[in-house]
Amino acid sequence: MSLLKKLNDIEIGGILLLHQFVNKRLEYDFVEGPRSPSPIPVKTLNEIYSSLSTGRRYEVWFVRLGLADGAGAWWFRYLLMNPGRGGCPGDPRGMPVQVWATWFPRDGKPQSFIQGFPLEGLNLSARGRNPFHFRIGNNGIDENSCRGELAVDGHTISWDLHYRSTFHFTLSSKGWIGFLRTPHSDALFSGQIVMDGRSFLGNPLGFGVQGHNCGYRHRNVWTWAHAYFPRPDGPPSTLEALLYDMPFGLVFRKAMLWHDGKQRQFRNLRETRRDPDKFAWNFRCSTPDGFQLEAAIDGTGPSLHRLPYVKTDCTGSFEVLNNSLAKAWLRLQRPNAPTEKLETTTGAVLEMAGRRNHSEE
Repeated sequence: MSLLKKLNDIEIGGILLLHQFVNKRLEYDFVEGPRSPSPIPVKTLNEIYSSLSTGRRYEVWFVRLGLADGAGAWWFRYLLMNPGRGGCPGDPRGMPVQVWATWFPRDGKPQSFIQGFPLEGLNLSARGRNPFHFRIGNNGIDENSCRGELAVDGHTISWDLHYRSTFHFTLSSKGWIGFLRTPHSDALFSGQIVMDGRSFLGNPLGFGVQGHNCGYRHRNVWTWAHAYFPRPDGPPSTLEALLYDMPFGLVFRKAMLWHDGKQRQFRNLRETRRDPDKFAWNFRCSTPDGFQLEAAIDGTGPSLHRLPYVKTDCTGSFEVLNNSLAKAWLRLQRPNAPTEKLETTTGAVLEMAGRRNHSEE
């Protein structure tokens, strides 16, 4: 064996060992102190990570709410981006503080309403502080509620929502690189949404998820899904899954199932189909004790939405596909037990960005 090949093997082996170590080290939830090596534990998974002096980073709190009557779904986002440099100056879509509202009607095309705000009006809880709050104008989100009031392109949208849940977890945590946390996985919503005089009111109003994401930059290729399965004979089940590309050809892949009041974590997710054109994602995974899961998320139909996301380095934008009114089914197989099948026609969200041949940003 040549010396060059030996050195190359040593380098590759070292990278893989380092990656395994970093993954294990960063599985815990924490917010790094400014200059302190000691991590600050987070309690509710909504606590703020970003400093307002940060020049390149996005942090977002979002809500996906499927209406209980099946008429549609709502997607709300509260975004903080590059606060230390004022967002992306010169780009009208790059304001440092943004509030998004997207309506996914059952039989029509989605509509997005996005409003940007200067940093000066932002009222934020301190980094790592509990309880958390994010307020800008008449818009805000905290631990168990969110509200908003937007006037965009001749449309007016307002909402006042409260939610509760029984399950929360961290799906991905890579320290300063980024994380995906789910403070409310099986959220049940009450309250009111009004769009151009049309009111959506209920207790419960709908169901879904409240999430919290953060990163130095967006991944070039990712697929994410969440599905909420109401069950007539018991509490709801949820599935959340994430797959994204990492440096050195590595891939992060993980799924979390909440079923019968128990959580099951899957780290060996294997795609059987990922089709951005037909907007479908199928995968299989299993646990060491023999629990097997097969999932199919179908995002086809008129509810498929395409949105430009501004890059954190301010060099432009990239397209993100989202269907917050997607279909999903699960097949669950436990040792020595009958196969269970869960299905929803409107209770899932599927999101994709990029293709496998994309290079790193």
